[in-house]
Amino acid sequence: LLYEKSDCENQAEEFDYENAKILGIDYAMHGMAVFSEDIQKENEGYFRKSEERLAREQRKLSHCVKGSNNYYRQKKRVALCHEKIRSQRKDFLHKLSHEIAEAYDVVAVEDIDMKAMSQCMHFGKSVMDNGYGKFRELLEYKLTWRGKKLVRVDRFFPSSKKCCKCGNIKKELKLSDRVYLCTCGNRIDRDLNAAINIREEARRMLLAG
Repeated sequence: LLYEKSDCENQAEEFDYENAKILGIDYAMHGMAVFSEDIQKENEGYFRKSEERLAREQRKLSHCVKGSNNYYRQKKRVALCHEKIRSQRKDFLHKLSHEIAEAYDVVAVEDIDMKAMSQCMHFGKSVMDNGYGKFRELLEYKLTWRGKKLVRVDRFFPSSKKCCKCGNIKKELKLSDRVYLCTCGNRIDRDLNAAINIREEARRMLLAG
């Protein structure tokens, strides 16, 4: 039997990576991610409100006498809040990944180990609640299904330290430095600068074959 290429494979071959629509994504502890292009995360607000409600319900639980009827009723309310947030986050991530997979030919991310990050940086709960790992999984299969690509840029690539305008690399950049300032005059948000660098590194990798 002759092997016939699928539509997805043919589509992948037709990409002009020089002019392809590539989106760079930089992981962010707050807000999940920063994008190299203006991506409207319109649906994020509803589960943020649920998180505020969860905080209130947890405070009420802390004031209840453990083992009392009020304690168990309040504990159930907290559990329901957690379930609602999980459902809303999943819905948000599905919608966002679908929108991006439809709009871009290639998506570039850093090849970071989310589990290792949560353990080494002692941000376990924050990293797991962030949803970035799940978002990356959803994005990868949706891109693949459309014959598009998810490119992983090496985790040691200096995306944050490199100037997206002139290519100069800063030897030192503190986590507290939220604005990237370069001697060439470039002044840009640190995470946006990283996302642009990730995008362009992915383009270089694709053109290099």
